[in-house]
Amino acid sequence: MTATEPGGETAASLAAGLTAPRVLLLVPARTYRAADFLLAAGRMGLGIVIGSDGALQLGGHPVIQVSPGDLQGSADRIMARIGPVSAVVAADTPMLALAAAVAARMGLPANPAEAVTAAADKVAQRRRWAAASLAQPAFRIVAADASEGCLQQAAAEVGFPCVVKAVSLSASQGILRADDPATTTAAARQVRRILGTARRPADEPLLVEEYVPGQELSIDGLLTAGDLAVTAIFDKPCTPDGPTFEETLLTTPSRLPEPVLAAAVATAGRAARALGLTYGPIHAELRIDDRRGAARPTMLELAVRSIGGLCSRVLRFPGGMSLEELVLANALGRPAPRRPAAGPSGVLMLPVPQPGVLRAVEGRAAATAAPGITGLTITIPIGQRVQPLPEGDRYLGFIFAEGDTHQNVEKALGAARERLRIVIQ
Repeated sequence: MTATEPGGETAASLAAGLTAPRVLLLVPARTYRAADFLLAAGRMGLGIVIGSDGALQLGGHPVIQVSPGDLQGSADRIMARIGPVSAVVAADTPMLALAAAVAARMGLPANPAEAVTAAADKVAQRRRWAAASLAQPAFRIVAADASEGCLQQAAAEVGFPCVVKAVSLSASQGILRADDPATTTAAARQVRRILGTARRPADEPLLVEEYVPGQELSIDGLLTAGDLAVTAIFDKPCTPDGPTFEETLLTTPSRLPEPVLAAAVATAGRAARALGLTYGPIHAELRIDDRRGAARPTMLELAVRSIGGLCSRVLRFPGGMSLEELVLANALGRPAPRRPAAGPSGVLMLPVPQPGVLRAVEGRAAATAAPGITGLTITIPIGQRVQPLPEGDRYLGFIFAEGDTHQNVEKALGAARERLRIVIQ
């Protein structure tokens, strides 16, 4: 797909004729989220200007070429080209820092740049949460040039089993469980290879942290002046326990007891504030640690965005609003409904089962015909090379379901998956 920057357009021409609020949507070249945000903006009657670092064709909207690696130059370019907007929204993680920089220059509500940077760095997260006395795994930071002995000492200090993590990657990429000194060394080497393939800096440290058992959940919400309003809580019925941590099944609303959920939401809010975040969407990952006889929500990670992939498509709010509409409304300072209006729903993320070239995904019609299934989207083109986690960073696609009970939602998703045949050579 190809799109070019609007040739010769000035700020005045871009703004001409637009009476609806205008939003600058910053879209990375590689994201699942662009179409859903554009659909949400269209439903809301918003004017959209797009900044992107890729060749995108996005509904005829003006596209300004930007680079997340050049914040100053990209911000200058945007300021010179688009004229006034009512909000700046990052469609996905790579554009978060640029969105904060541009919003600050325009005098619009935004998270501080240093808070966005801290949230993207797992070491900074751990340090800030430790300073705030938040429940989180015990951790050690291992420098890139540390010896094998230092690595194994760090693992021994947090205890086995432990988790070896890349600091800068996301979506379960570069995360491995290790059960003893030998597997810790092997995990660190593998994570280093993954970082090299991802072209991360050679001096990036690793995190070695305590493995926290227990049920995992995610909390999505919107911050306004530091206050967290929950939009969705997802259970993860198939919580992985290693050696890799790819997510597959998510269901909502959560079935955890209300006191546990209230404690988890409070913990997520404190975690966001400890990072310095005050505004916009967050996606928090927690586990419920019950090793000490009490269910204690424990922070794993927090991202300055809504839930990833296409998972938000299972959520519907009063009036038929989508999660992307809520994010845009929040950015514009508009009130919006919070908790989803529908009953139980779920999404099954299809992991890549093996490395190779994706040749076919057979049985799609049969899968979508399974009772309770509301949608199936394959997101990797046929003919593309694929790689499973923890080396890879993408899912093959997403299956969506609704039902009268959580059990029926899970049953529907399982039945649909069984009808698919993924062919990888």
